Amino acid sequence: MEEHRSGCPINLSLEVFGDRWSLIVIRDIMFGDRRHFRELLTNNNEGIASNILADRLHRLVDLGMVSRAPDPGHKQKIVYRLTEPSIQLVPVLAQLGAWGVRHLPVSPELAVRARLLADGGPRLWDEFMAELRELHLGIPRPAGSEPVLDRLTAAYQAELARTTN
Repeated sequence: MEEHRSGCPINLSLEVFGDRWSLIVIRDIMFGDRRHFRELLTNNNEGIASNILADRLHRLVDLGMVSRAPDPGHKQKIVYRLTEPSIQLVPVLAQLGAWGVRHLPVSPELAVRARLLADGGPRLWDEFMAELRELHLGIPRPAGSEPVLDRLTAAYQAELARTTN
């Protein structure tokens, strides 16, 4: 049985996510739709090292935050997917992003998704979680819901194009 510093829910949550990289890996799977090790490594804005990424993925799998399975399209690849507990982090990440936009020197292209999630509020978060459940768990989302990930990605790409011109 694993020892914990205390039974405080904030402490226990920080024991899962309090390191420098775990939430970043979940963010990249969630918002970047990156499912393979190489995608997570090469498309990470913060420059995660391969040994650190391997360690965090292993840890997140052990904690039940991410699942791993062989890629049916490529025998040597592993597919990483969010689990329900990670999907339920959408409101937390939305609030964390909104706080960062208000109080920190964020870059416009990396802040645009946080702004959209903050503006969309709980309704958009629920739609996004339903979409993530479909993408990662195979649970169909409600009919008529517009893909949130597409909107977030398009906004990011538009802002990136605007700031690089």
